[in-house]
Amino acid sequence: MASTLNPYINFVDNAREALEFYRGVLGGELRLSTFGEFPGSTPDTDAEKIMHGQLTTQAGFTLMAADTPAGMEHRGNCGFSVSLSGDDETELRGYWDGLSEGAQVILPLEKQMWGDTFGMLVDRFGIGWMVDIAAG
Repeated sequence: MASTLNPYINFVDNAREALEFYRGVLGGELRLSTFGEFPGSTPDTDAEKIMHGQLTTQAGFTLMAADTPAGMEHRGNCGFSVSLSGDDETELRGYWDGLSEGAQVILPLEKQMWGDTFGMLVDRFGIGWMVDIAAG
């Protein structure tokens, strides 16, 4: 098996909502496991929180996420963005449009000086995204 690099995002009590939103935008199969499925792993108050979630899309993307359990410090998702890139303009603009719902657009998705169409946003869950559509 070849090695892969997958983003793993930590949330505070809304990993399920975020992953379901990302599935709506990116498509794919979502698998969720809660802390309650593993008795004794955390306090009962965390039973419905996501211990591990994984979204695998038809485009070959894998996005993983979890809620931060009680007693563990949430260190945030500082200093990183998830990047989507390629040459399928229709597909990538569709992702941009979906991710833009409730987002703060940092840089609109538009033609840049290097020739690509590029944009940056912070989605409604506080996650940074970059979309780059390669010049054709």
